[in-house]
Amino acid sequence: MMNRHLILFATSCLSLLLVTLQPAQAVTIVPEGNRNATQPGVPAASAKRTRELNTTYEAKYQKIYNLLKTDSKLRSKIASVARTYGIDPVHIVGALVGEHTYNVDAYDRLQTYYVKAISYVQQGLSFDYQGESIGDFVRRPQFSSCVQFKDSLRLWTCRENVWEADFRGKSVGGKRFPNNRFSAVFFQPFYAGQSFGLGQLSPLIALQMTDMVNRYSGLPKLDADHAADVYKTIMDPDLTLPYMAATLKHSIDVYRRVADFDISKNPGITATLYNTGGSDSRARALADSNLARVANGEQPQLPEENYYGWLVNDKIDQLSALF
Repeated sequence: MMNRHLILFATSCLSLLLVTLQPAQAVTIVPEGNRNATQPGVPAASAKRTRELNTTYEAKYQKIYNLLKTDSKLRSKIASVARTYGIDPVHIVGALVGEHTYNVDAYDRLQTYYVKAISYVQQGLSFDYQGESIGDFVRRPQFSSCVQFKDSLRLWTCRENVWEADFRGKSVGGKRFPNNRFSAVFFQPFYAGQSFGLGQLSPLIALQMTDMVNRYSGLPKLDADHAADVYKTIMDPDLTLPYMAATLKHSIDVYRRVADFDISKNPGITATLYNTGGSDSRARALADSNLARVANGEQPQLPEENYYGWLVNDKIDQLSALF
């Protein structure tokens, strides 16, 4: 009688062979343009910020567009980084336009970002909550399942998921934790919701992307215990542009791999994901939804832009002409 382990091994090999022989799911190219005829609603917080600055979305758009149009060095940096990461530079431009139209106002000169970067290095920043550093916090036993992940993206994503499941809004070991995002509680020492620099990256996103940036651009890996280096990275245009490109490339890659959509031809979709974050979970949700739709005899749903991505697609001719 054949050994039971050999039978199981043979069965596993046959199953793997059958899966390999299955026809691959065709990847659908998401066409250019917006799926929504009119712009989806802009969040109230964005409208409030714009009113408080006594400006308009159009004025803020023109400000970031003029910076891009008049600064050939910035355009050259964007084009170079885009080539390194194998993406169209308009994806980076779209993210910049969305951030500076709806979230913050752009500085008039690129040099201002360099000056700000130096000032943050000099402030002796740290990532902590009520005296507990992030380094000590992630050594708590709840994070033991994350140790298996060696790459920064999966490691910090795991830690973020543990925060949501075990700490957010809960008392643990006699300590009460806020009902707020991981990035807001531990990674924004000045005020919640804060992001910085030309690309308006959060420190947590930078930590997630640091391995990819090290691999593609050769920049040193970031360490959460060295907060000043993280802030300098997201403030300095020469350092933050690779992190923007890595974030956008990851969104394109994960939508192709998980949801069978090629979003590389639609900067409004990549800008949307840059704005919302969570491209992995969003790709999985879309894939699951489309499996159910197909099972019910319906057509799969294409990814859709939000208000931020809608603007990018609406202005695409003007933005593409920059390169």
